[in-house]
Amino acid sequence: MTPDPSSFLTALRLSDSFLPVGGYTASYGVEQYLNEDRLEDGEDLQALLAAYLRRVVGPCETVALANAHAAAAAGDIERLFAVDERLHAVTMPREFRESSTKAGAKLCELFGPATATSSTADGREDPSAETGSSVADGGDLVAPFADAIDSDATPGHYPVVFGVVAAARDLSQLSACLAHAYSFVTGLLGAAQRLGRFSHTEIQSVLESLEPVITDVCERHVDEDVTAMAAFAPMAEIMGMRHERAGRRLFMS
Repeated sequence: MTPDPSSFLTALRLSDSFLPVGGYTASYGVEQYLNEDRLEDGEDLQALLAAYLRRVVGPCETVALANAHAAAAAGDIERLFAVDERLHAVTMPREFRESSTKAGAKLCELFGPATATSSTADGREDPSAETGSSVADGGDLVAPFADAIDSDATPGHYPVVFGVVAAARDLSQLSACLAHAYSFVTGLLGAAQRLGRFSHTEIQSVLESLEPVITDVCERHVDEDVTAMAAFAPMAEIMGMRHERAGRRLFMS
């Protein structure tokens, strides 16, 4: 079945490293793994990211995103707050939490009412931009959720905001989860490549090998209840905590 063009383009936009949410500043501990010489080659990197997908992205962030999507689609902001608080509680390293909430706040800015298209294709002013269309206001939850983030009523984690935006743009839960997991992987691969240990070709090889893992974890966790949200990656968390005190850092996490 051919996907809706608008939703498909939204998925591409959300998964693109060009999206200015600060993802390029985060390595989620990969930098520390490299600093401690724990990653020797592409196979090591592939194994690490596969573990991230199976133990963090799938059972934690995918569950959060899917439940946020469902809450947004239902217009249930209290449920959305509960998802956000749960994700905040299970994200242990401080740098991981900060990276996620900063990116979430930025994503709200990018997809909030103020960013609605203000002109038509022929350059004329679009009157719907003044009041905000259903796409621009995120089905009545992007703007209220952004306000809640601004007032510190909720942390505003990136996967949660991602789910709200995806629901507003008519992107399915599974498509949104796939886009998020893909962007997570490419972000970490980009960090590893910029640290100078891996070639572009090697990075692409790792990415291709991870595509089945991305699909598997998203399909496995997309329908899980918020109470199932959990992460178990103790070494990754230790690397993240060590990174906080590292004397040599290029990334914020």
